[in-house]
Amino acid sequence: MNVTAMQVCRGGGLDKIVRIELPSRPPDWGEVRVRVHASSLNFHDYAVVSGLTAPSADRIPLSDGAGVVLEVGPGVTGLEAGDHVVSTFFPGWPDGRPTVGGFDTVPGDGIDGFARTEVTMPVAAFTRAPHRYSHAEAATLTTAGVTAWRALFTEGNLRPGETVLVQGTGGVSIFALQFAKLVGATVIATTSTANKEARLEQLGADHVINYRSTPEWGAEARAVTGGRGVDHVIEVGGAQTLEQSMIAAATGGRIALIGVLGGMGASVPLGLALARQVRIRALLVGSRRDQLDMIGALENSSLRPVVDTTFELADLAGAFEHQEAGRHLGKICITI
Repeated sequence: MNVTAMQVCRGGGLDKIVRIELPSRPPDWGEVRVRVHASSLNFHDYAVVSGLTAPSADRIPLSDGAGVVLEVGPGVTGLEAGDHVVSTFFPGWPDGRPTVGGFDTVPGDGIDGFARTEVTMPVAAFTRAPHRYSHAEAATLTTAGVTAWRALFTEGNLRPGETVLVQGTGGVSIFALQFAKLVGATVIATTSTANKEARLEQLGADHVINYRSTPEWGAEARAVTGGRGVDHVIEVGGAQTLEQSMIAAATGGRIALIGVLGGMGASVPLGLALARQVRIRALLVGSRRDQLDMIGALENSSLRPVVDTTFELADLAGAFEHQEAGRHLGKICITI
């Protein structure tokens, strides 16, 4: 039986995505064979496929994957045929402090990812998916969900009554908004359009700031808190937004640096950092334990991921063009 996959040629480019056929491979010791039903897009995937971080070899992209276990190899425990599963971003990081850096072991970057109908991988590359979730909903969790969870809970120790600031309407920011409201936190969100302002309010944002009409949004966020500042900032912009995030932060506040949408190089106002005693923590997704903890919490809540648009695998380039336009709110999913 053949496996259908989409592959981006070495060097990247949305015009360099091609369809290929691969042989199906039975699982070896400690591996599982999974029928992939869905994936979702992240900025990291766009960077690989578009050529921003050009792959050095032909690569099957996409770091997120959800589907059904078809077969387990010898030595596998915890999963069996028929289980609904979702992929892990760092299969080699089970728990505790980070033990991996960079993207060499990440599906869709250093190794082939989930833009295909079937994969055979080590069992650590998957966890069970939340029971009530569709495959598309489960596929939103691997990168965006785990990043938001780790930022707010594993690292941030978020408590009811604290204030969280989220930037924009991408996957991580929307998950952070939902998680924060789930535990009774106050959420301040930034965006650039009136229709997104309305959607953020519908999702529970307590205050929404338009960063185009209010470029000094850090001061506005402090004003919203009565001058105290926010306890947690989900920082996705990088170079273009870090200073405003530091202005918005409370004394001793936490800034989770999880994205570089505004560029890789940033000038850090050290005087402000010292005066505010802010804690800036750079995060790259999370461990398998972070994912298991998050899924356990989701099983006991009514939270459902926000899916913006769904594309077929054959239209993977179109999905990335939609992402590139920046009009989405939440996750862009791929059905396979």
